[in-house]
Amino acid sequence: MIPRYLIDVAIGELPVIEKDVIVIGAGIAGLFTALKVSATDDVLMITKKSLLDSNTRYAQGGIAAVVSEEDSPAYHRQDTVIAGAGLCSSKAVDVLVHEGTAGVRDLVHMGTQFDQENGEFALTKEGAHSQRRILHANGDATGFEIVRALSEKAKADPRIEVWDDHFVIDLVTDNGECCGAIVQKPDGQRLFVRGKATVLCSGGAGQLYRYTTNPDVATGDGIAMAYRAGAYIQDVEFIQFHPTSLCYPGAPRFLISEAVRGEGAVLRNIKGERFMEHYHEQLELAPRDVVARAIVSEMEETRSTFIYLDITHESAEMVKHRFPNIYEFCLNYGLDLTTDWIPVAPAAHYMMGGIKTDLNGETNIARLFACGECSSTGVHGANRLASNSLSEAIVFGRRIVERIHELEPLALKPRDFGDSSGDSTRNSAPMQAVVEKRLKLQKVMLRYVGLRRDGKGLEKGLAELKRQLPIFQSVLKQREEYEFANLLTLAMLTTQAALSRKESRGAHYRDDFPERDDLGSRKHTVLHRQHGVTEERIEDASG
Repeated sequence: MIPRYLIDVAIGELPVIEKDVIVIGAGIAGLFTALKVSATDDVLMITKKSLLDSNTRYAQGGIAAVVSEEDSPAYHRQDTVIAGAGLCSSKAVDVLVHEGTAGVRDLVHMGTQFDQENGEFALTKEGAHSQRRILHANGDATGFEIVRALSEKAKADPRIEVWDDHFVIDLVTDNGECCGAIVQKPDGQRLFVRGKATVLCSGGAGQLYRYTTNPDVATGDGIAMAYRAGAYIQDVEFIQFHPTSLCYPGAPRFLISEAVRGEGAVLRNIKGERFMEHYHEQLELAPRDVVARAIVSEMEETRSTFIYLDITHESAEMVKHRFPNIYEFCLNYGLDLTTDWIPVAPAAHYMMGGIKTDLNGETNIARLFACGECSSTGVHGANRLASNSLSEAIVFGRRIVERIHELEPLALKPRDFGDSSGDSTRNSAPMQAVVEKRLKLQKVMLRYVGLRRDGKGLEKGLAELKRQLPIFQSVLKQREEYEFANLLTLAMLTTQAALSRKESRGAHYRDDFPERDDLGSRKHTVLHRQHGVTEERIEDASG
């Protein structure tokens, strides 16, 4: 069993830092929430790297919101629910589509400069959207522009203190209430940070897989520490693989935005044949899970490690103007987006599930909130609609702040917290190099818990992951060791959830259960440290 705490420490003996609100993570969810709540509260933002290192920074396509007169919340709702394959929460989707526009206005007010045409927001269309509703910045650098604007504002805010290069090891709970976190400083010293509210904005877990569009920091820390603290973890079997990441010798798995297909790019196998017509009526703009599996099928059929993305038929001027960063990046590797077919393959991109929250972003643990990719609000269902992730972060960030305003200050309790006594029962023997363990885990996940799964493979994968469990009996001191323990936690949860869902739905596809089962399997998979895997029926979903 995974222990309650990653380390043995007498929490009452740690130096204590008091703050009103603790925000863990520095993507759009963390920055936006910190800026909104700083109007009334002192905020401590903790990031294990820096303000500019998060998945948000790499978001190219944009942010989905209803700003055009030709669009409506009803259209946005319908698109979200269809993509979510019957697992979306109607109430959560309603919140998203009705409150997203105000969230975008907040971003503009905070200094984000979205692209404009003729004095209006320049809107584009992406896969599975029925309308043009994607706002973007600097062509294909939306995430970077949002992080730039918000981080500049956060640094200038006297009520926000930012700790770079600090690692949050675990949440501290007392009688079902979160009262802060154990934090390790860059020099190895540990602190207990107390606050009336703790907001997890720690992002996803792309590093579960060897090939991912996510940065190195995406190791699922928030979800894992919430699980250890007793939070419910929901629907983590649904991991979205982006269909088109650059697949070229010497180059990283760089994301080639869905917006490229939105502007007319087509997919071709290595024979040069366009193939999406054999898989879906929406062709290249089908939902991501459909496109990703189609690509894998073509790669298997043609015995290739990639397929091609072709936008050479569009004008070079448009391509360079609309996708300047993608164009420049590819050019660095000798690939010209305007004249060359670009080799691409699917890569792990986004986790639809996460820490289960209510419509105010609060978990089953009082005073503990989750926002952004680490949360499971019910918006994304089994498959996230393109560009809804940034929208979700601002919409639910606003709601979290409203809920925090209602909280009473944390009561002073001088006694020790939690169930960690400081009496070490862990083995301090040297471990196998963490880098080797991490690579082995990634290979297991790619082979058995990837785009296509089956019961036999999932069982084998889970057995291999369980061989790594002794890490939890080891004395952990370094960030890389904590990250691996968190990845292992998430890998096991994802595999267990995938095993329990005996159907194919959205981003979860099983060769041994290829059909979607709306009669028996229209339910959430919920995992809890003490209760194990349970299921929750869906009453209000549609699609």
